Parts: sequence; structure tokens; C-alpha cells
Amino acid sequence: MTNVELARRVGISAPPCLRRVRALEEAGIIRGYRTLVDEKQLGLDVTAFAMVGLHSQAEGDLQAFERATRNWPLVREAYMLSGEVDFLLKCVAPDLQTFQNFIISDLTAAANVDSVRTALTIRRTKDEPLVALD
Repeated sequence: MTNVELARRVGISAPPCLRRVRALEEAGIIRGYRTLVDEKQLGLDVTAFAMVGLHSQAEGDLQAFERATRNWPLVREAYMLSGEVDFLLKCVAPDLQTFQNFIISDLTAAANVDSVRTALTIRRTKDEPLVALD
């Protein structure tokens, strides 16, 4: 949305609105902007989650795995967790074979990976922004 539209919606004029947005960006509260696209319209028909357990949870090993996740294009989101698994990876692929190849060739073959469990999504039931703003 344009700055003018944002200013109109919050009830202030455009110049102070722009100053406030820039201040939020500089403070790191607004980290960036994204365009949401429908992955199925782009031919990415498989969304799945991989739950990964590592042999070692030493900080260096965790950081090494985090770096690996950044280099895998199929991994769209990655979270370090507490509990039974160490990482949860959201993966998006064009088809099941591509996802399976990634699991076998890349993920399970990665250094320090002890276990991998996967779950294929059936359908998305909620898709909201990451942070609710009133």
C-alpha cells in the first residue's frame, strides 16, 4: 500500500506517516516487506514439514545445521525447537519426488543429522500475517 493510503487509514497526514514508518524500519521493528504468492499457482504443489533430530546439540553443530538450511532452496522456513526434535523445516517443492529426493540426498545425508520425520500437508486451514496488529 502507498504511504498516502496508510496515512489515510491511520488518520494522519502523509509526511508524519512516512517519518514514523522510516523510524520503525530504522529501529528494526519493520524488518522488511514481502509479497505473498500462491505457491500452487507457481507449480509448487507439495508443502511438507520435516522434523529433524541431531546427534549433537553443541552450539557449533546447531549453527552448522542452521547454515545448511539456508542453502537448501526447498526449505522456506526453519525453526530450532525445544523438546523431542531439534528443528522443524517447512519445505515447498514442485512434486513429491523432488521433496523425497531432497530428504534422501540432502537432509538425511547432512552432517550431524540423526533422525528425520516428515509430514505432508493436506490443505492450509489458516494463513495469517506473522504478527497480529490491531
